[in-house]
This record gives sequence, C-alpha cells and structure tokens, in this order.
Amino acid sequence: MATTGVTQAAEANRPSAAADTRQLVGFSFYRLDPAWRRLPRATRRRQAAELCQVVSAHAKELMVLTYSLLGLKADVDFLIWRVGRRLEQLQAMSGAVLQTAIAGYLSMPYAFLSMTKRSTYVDKLDPDHPDRRRFITPFHSTYLFVYPFVKTWEWYALPLEQRQAMMDEHIILGNKYPSVRIHTTYSFGLDDAEFMLAFESDSPQDFLDLVMEMRESKGRRYTLSDTPIFTCVAKPLPDILKALGG
Repeated sequence: MATTGVTQAAEANRPSAAADTRQLVGFSFYRLDPAWRRLPRATRRRQAAELCQVVSAHAKELMVLTYSLLGLKADVDFLIWRVGRRLEQLQAMSGAVLQTAIAGYLSMPYAFLSMTKRSTYVDKLDPDHPDRRRFITPFHSTYLFVYPFVKTWEWYALPLEQRQAMMDEHIILGNKYPSVRIHTTYSFGLDDAEFMLAFESDSPQDFLDLVMEMRESKGRRYTLSDTPIFTCVAKPLPDILKALGG
C-alpha cells in the first residue's frame, strides 16, 4: 500500500488540540501519455525515478498517498492525494512535478481542492465525529473511492432539524459497514463542488452495498451531483509507474 511520507508528514500536519487549524486537501489525477512507453526503457526508468524522488521529497512536509487507476478509469492512470496546511505547499509540489522530464508526458484530467473542518451536523450517535473531521488520518486501506458532491438548493432551505435527521439516517446506514471509513472535506468557494468524499475500505463489495442503500435514503433526493467517481488502488508510486511501462 502507498505510505509515501505518511507517518512523518501526518504528524507534522496534525493541528494542536487548542487550535481550529484546518488542512488543505488536494486530489490530483494524472494521465500518462502512451507515447512515453515508446521511449527507450533506460529513459523511462530514469524519468520514473526522478518523479518518485520529487514526490518523496515533498512528502516530508505534506501527507502524500498514491493510488493506481490503471484499467479502472479511461482517462486517468494514477492519483496523488496530498494534505497540507497551506496552498503554497500544494503548489510547490505541483510545480516540482512539472519540472521533471516525465512531465512532458503527463496531463491532469481532474484536480479537486478541499479543506477539513468540523461537521455542520454534530452527531450525537458518534461523540468522536467532530474531532475526527479536523484532520485527515489515513487508514491505509487497499482501496479509495473518491468523488465530488453537490447538494441541491432545497437542502439548504430545510430546517436544521430535518437535515440533521436525514444525516442521522446516513450515519446509521454507514455504521452497518464498519469496513468503510469516510473522509469528508469541504470545497465551498475553493472549488466547483461543495464536498469531496473519500472512502477507504478493503472491501469493494461493502462499499457498493453501502452506496446502494444510501440511494434509498431520504436525503438522496437532495443530491444534485456526485460524479465523476474514482475507484483507486493504493500502491507506491514506483510500482504504479512500473505498471505503466516504467
């Protein structure tokens, strides 16, 4: 599984108990041009190693996790999931990636930006809920399921009590599948979506069954959009690039 810089950077980015520190979260989905695979093998290996070195260097100050989407999504090959405290940290890493030789063969069909914060709906069924949302703690699961999420205007016009009741229903459904853990982050004003949802699990079938049940919940009628959806497999970046022809 992908563990690049996780332990060191996760601790460095963990906010103090007294501060309302928020983390910035970036999901960068990359596609590698097939033309790269026509380069000499020695060139590919050298360029892949350079990219891995750059990513590893930035994992010292960012939480960085990498995932393969090879054969799972037509227009993307891998994901770099990054968590930091400042936008400039994310930009510095992106800029460093663009300076590598392999960057001439990389495109980014999707990129999403979000931020951690306490949930609007403090759940009485889960006392730890508010604190868990303040910072990203990866579970190092085999699979990650990511998608942007937007609710309808009608949702925000509902009384808070009605919205809380529907969120309680979601939480009860979610508790039926303990193998699926959610990271909810917020994109209001930062990106096109309102929320970014990322689910970690070792069981794709549990995630599928959970989503099917959620489709029947009362809150579903207030979903405006929840696509594109990305199914990702946790892998170290060297393994990802090797599978892509490196």
